[in-house]
Amino acid sequence: MRASSLELSRLELARPPLWAIPHAEAADHAACRAAIRTGSRSFFAASALLPPSIRRPAYGLYAFCRLSDDAVDDVAESGRRPAVARLRMRLARAYDGQPCDAPADRALADIVADHAIPQALPAALIEGLAWDAAGQRYETLADLTAYAARVAASVGAMMTLVMGVRDPDVLARACDLGIAMQFTNIARDVGEDARAGRLYLPRSWLREAGIDPDAFLRQPAFTPALGGVVARLLAAAELLYARSESGIAGLPPACRPAIRAARLIYAEIGREVERAGYDSVSRRARVDGRRKLTLLARALVSTDDRAALREKPLPEILFLIEAVAALPSMAPRIPPWWNVPAQVAQVLDLVETLREREALGRAPAPS
Repeated sequence: MRASSLELSRLELARPPLWAIPHAEAADHAACRAAIRTGSRSFFAASALLPPSIRRPAYGLYAFCRLSDDAVDDVAESGRRPAVARLRMRLARAYDGQPCDAPADRALADIVADHAIPQALPAALIEGLAWDAAGQRYETLADLTAYAARVAASVGAMMTLVMGVRDPDVLARACDLGIAMQFTNIARDVGEDARAGRLYLPRSWLREAGIDPDAFLRQPAFTPALGGVVARLLAAAELLYARSESGIAGLPPACRPAIRAARLIYAEIGREVERAGYDSVSRRARVDGRRKLTLLARALVSTDDRAALREKPLPEILFLIEAVAALPSMAPRIPPWWNVPAQVAQVLDLVETLREREALGRAPAPS
């Protein structure tokens, strides 16, 4: 018997909108976790301290961001702008509730709906990748901060929303942390970037140090003058790491250890660069597994320093905070995670993973 028009209308009204239907399945979440385990090791180590209810969307979010970066970075120069256009299309489809056939896209479609993440935030990330594709140059620290706001602060803001916090002061400090991490990455990768034809250090700083930016790109080599520029960028990062601490104290208690661990691990990368005399041209700093475990244990010790919480946001990140304010939402509830022995058990479980990874790294290559 054919349904009447009225019955069909009722069925349509009862059907949930596309954005409300979960898209990602267990296999998609597993794929996102695997992508982060190999592509973002520092975050993966810190994420072991996240509550499970937050860890899964965090993997999905970071997987989309990580794979988006790779989609632009791992293609020939002529293919980068088309890659950015494809990313914008994928993002639009995720927000329309019709994600592309990829695990990270399906996970992202669920995450942005579940946590009311404004499209302006992931769009900012893609804009930063478009700047990479166009070979954008950064003359001043403010110019570099605007770039870091897009490729890193946007991710920090999205993670804050995933953790159920929309307070503008906490968001500003999360953005500080993201920018500090990006500055650390830039300081660590000076040689690697230069050999790929990229230069992120502020060009005005290089010229002040007597370094011709274009000549350095043609023939990357470490000099004490270059080391001074790297040290200057790491000092800027340290100021932002210090400001970010008050934002961590504004997160749910269950989430603080993981974010503090990420902050400690990334800051330690900068200290490794410092220990090498700020030479990040002939070597790439890394934090070994044993040191990461020490930092993870330190992250379990709570602090409640909120002195800098209400400091004025960097002007370069205001558009992110305003986008969140324009899309208010009830924060999702986070299950309590007060069991410190359970936190320690997760760290011990991570010990075995890191030991296995260290053993594989020491194993002789097959002949």
